[in-house]
Amino acid sequence: MFKVFIELTTGITCVDNYSGRGRKKSEQHLPNLLADIKNLVDSQSQIDPTFKSERLYTRLTAAEVRKLLIEKVGYSDEELPGNETIRVKLNDLGYSLKRVAKIQPKKKSHKRMRFSSK
Repeated sequence: MFKVFIELTTGITCVDNYSGRGRKKSEQHLPNLLADIKNLVDSQSQIDPTFKSERLYTRLTAAEVRKLLIEKVGYSDEELPGNETIRVKLNDLGYSLKRVAKIQPKKKSHKRMRFSSK
């Protein structure tokens, strides 16, 4: 209401920086975060065993990645985002947090065979 009063009395339109509001992405606070996550997870990941997709499967959970970032890279617990944010960043980087499925051999069919009796 105060803004509208100022605009009406002075004739100057106030510009609102609506897009500048909100929380900044974690990459802006920690510029090396995505590179550090990629370096940690690359050694623990493998490609889809069926080669049907280009997604990488990793055995690490988001909580384990966060723990490794604290232990090996040197981030503090307070500056790192939560597990959910790290999970989203892993998905954005192309990693899938699913259990690595091994290719199962095809089972032989157990059809009954007809035998001729003599």
